[in-house]
Amino acid sequence: MRKAFTLIELLVVIGVLSVLLVITLVAINPARQFSLANNTKRQSDVNSILNAVHQYAADNKGRLPAGITDVVQAISTGAADVCSDLVTDYLAALPVDPLTNNGASITDCAAVGGYTTGYTVVKSATNNRVTVAAPDAELSQVISVMR
Repeated sequence: MRKAFTLIELLVVIGVLSVLLVITLVAINPARQFSLANNTKRQSDVNSILNAVHQYAADNKGRLPAGITDVVQAISTGAADVCSDLVTDYLAALPVDPLTNNGASITDCAAVGGYTTGYTVVKSATNNRVTVAAPDAELSQVISVMR
């Protein structure tokens, strides 16, 4: 006489494994993890850009890159075009938001069609403080650095 599992036993085991899998996926929540990773990159990028702007200002007697004004502007061609002032001297490549241009950094400031980073920059009209922000941050997080 051969011993084997019954259909009911197999269905119960499959059901228990399915419930455990669903609980694991809910606990891990991969979409939230990707959003957190994107926001971490944005925070790092914003800090890198702001550090480069301040290094530029330190080397140029306090003068900021020409594209930075007291109006919030996107860091891109035709707006706050700071790429040529910062890239290679202060940044190896201009960081880009993970959801913009597939997150590929900008190394060629004069590329055909221009560039956009997905980040914004503004200079305070009263005290020359510079703020770099990531307006496309996920999970209702505000990513902005001012110095």
